[in-house]
Amino acid sequence: MDVLRIILQILLVLTSGFLTLLVLMHKGKGGGLSDMFGGGISSSVGSSGVAERNLNRITVAFALVWAVVIVLLGLLQKVS
Repeated sequence: MDVLRIILQILLVLTSGFLTLLVLMHKGKGGGLSDMFGGGISSSVGSSGVAERNLNRITVAFALVWAVVIVLLGLLQKVS
């Protein structure tokens, strides 16, 4: 159980970091915090619709893995 917990904790740290980076890579819609930190400048460059859709899919996949790891860690905590 300890090995599984350590693996899940490492996976949680990795997915948290990647999820943060993926969210920051999204194109800002304007008027929010993304404009304050220079998001307005990068939005003029723009990205293709396919790239944005793929980024959305990858972000959702990482979010699902992150949520499953959280639930599994909670169940492991409850059992032991």
